[in-house]
Amino acid sequence: MKNRQFDKSKLPSRHVTEGPARAPHRSYFYAMGISEEEIHQPWVGVATCWNEAAPCNIALNRQAQAVKQGVKVGGGTPREFTTITVTDGIAMGHEGMRSSLASRDAIADTVELTMRGHCYDAIVGLAGCDKSLPGMMMAMVRLNVPSVFIYGGSILPGRLNGQDVTVQDVFEAVGKHQAGNYSDAELAVLERVACPSAGACGGQFTANTMACVSEAIGLALLNSSGAPAPYESRDEYGMASGEAVMTLIEKNIRARDVVTRKALENAARVVACTGGSTNAGLHLPAIAHEAGIDFDLFDVTDIFHDTPYFVDLKPGGAYVAKDLYEAGGVPVVMKELRKIGLIHEDCITAGGRTMGEELDLITREADGRVIYPAATPITPTGGVVGLKGNLAPDGAIVKVAGMKPEEQVFSGPARVFECEEDAFEAVKARAYREGEVLVIRNEGPAGGPGMREMLATTAALSGQGMGKKVALITDGRFSGATRGFCVGHVGPEAAHGGPIALLRDGDRITLNAITGELSVALTDEELAVRKAEWKGPRPTQYASGALWKYARLVGGARKGAVTHPGAGAELHVYMDQ
Repeated sequence: MKNRQFDKSKLPSRHVTEGPARAPHRSYFYAMGISEEEIHQPWVGVATCWNEAAPCNIALNRQAQAVKQGVKVGGGTPREFTTITVTDGIAMGHEGMRSSLASRDAIADTVELTMRGHCYDAIVGLAGCDKSLPGMMMAMVRLNVPSVFIYGGSILPGRLNGQDVTVQDVFEAVGKHQAGNYSDAELAVLERVACPSAGACGGQFTANTMACVSEAIGLALLNSSGAPAPYESRDEYGMASGEAVMTLIEKNIRARDVVTRKALENAARVVACTGGSTNAGLHLPAIAHEAGIDFDLFDVTDIFHDTPYFVDLKPGGAYVAKDLYEAGGVPVVMKELRKIGLIHEDCITAGGRTMGEELDLITREADGRVIYPAATPITPTGGVVGLKGNLAPDGAIVKVAGMKPEEQVFSGPARVFECEEDAFEAVKARAYREGEVLVIRNEGPAGGPGMREMLATTAALSGQGMGKKVALITDGRFSGATRGFCVGHVGPEAAHGGPIALLRDGDRITLNAITGELSVALTDEELAVRKAEWKGPRPTQYASGALWKYARLVGGARKGAVTHPGAGAELHVYMDQ
């Protein structure tokens, strides 16, 4: 244990550990075997999203034990607690997906409440799947305590017929099966080998995208997100993260010292150059909101637009997270961005050093296979771009990684569906035509409710060989595993009376990812007439419970679909109580 002296008079835990009035509180601590010395040390919440719901979370409990040991070595008292997780791969394609985005804010809320209720001085947060990563980071920034994030790690790729396979291949195989091009026996083999270990989905889907963000934004130790979940080396990063948070307490470096406007820009750069998930366009503004920083979808996509795409990862590319790790991981990616002047080097990190100082320690170079040199990228602009126009005044987002320039322009008549189920049934029955723009509305944060991801529908299109022959737009979301011309986050959403609510079959829609356009061939006058005739939001069956509450609190996707006023309205800072 390091011989450190901490001033408890300035730490929140003094409210439960110090003075005669806290004797009842200390009696509880003694009941759990906590020593007198430990009671008077700084208290560190070790928050995990561990559960038995999915492989992405199953290894978090093991890694938390390493974190706790690191905290102890650093002179702190770790207290482990858990929060919920909704895993998108299992929630996908049915009503369960409505719970997914809402779970992000529930994670942030429950971590905040646990930290506040027990007066912990700092946090190390472990998360493993799509919404748990941003939810945990949002809680850190909201509380503004010394914070270190650690990712649970990706799954190992499966192998079939000499090729790497992921869960994306299984979703797309369902589409091939529906089209009669994949047998029951082939599907049974694929589903058994696609996910061979613990860990989050292996491509540059939402979990791995936000894991890269955690390093780039500075909340995670550099290179800590790369090792796959089964690797025991992850425990070394857990130990180091526990020690690091104690240094942050000692130096009084808090989450908002780390998460600045410049740090958010660094994170957006890494999303763009890796062809990351469009969901980052939702989560980065939400994290910024917790810090009181105005950083919305347009800010994110402006950065995406002038960042080259040079990391060849699935779903648009060839490789998975394990390959990126073996090629040097996020540090090498950021080193390449630095070479072309696209990294803010003065941002402080969880390691206590600046990003520039951290990158100075990196000796590896781009391998030219997984990580291309940034000076000779795969494409000159980011793998994710923003769109805007009279159909999306508040913007929209599309992943173009792996798409040729000629595939990034599409114009066709609308085929409108009122929900995902209607669209999926039409796709399954092939009740659509080549050249159409499929419109799925009433799936936004409030209107869904829950802004469901729609991998089942897009994967079915790809499986039918139609992924490049139709386009799809929605006020909902697409999975990080989605590919093809699939535009999400169209805002304002239909439930808020956005233009997507006014579309009719046959309206001609133009999508242009090169110029950033999403428009419909209707005059302002015609749109105004339709708005006057609009009968209001489509009713949902959620008249009570968590989703009812979420639908009434949640804001638009442009600002991150947040559910409270954020640090801009803050009158009380937890750490300074």
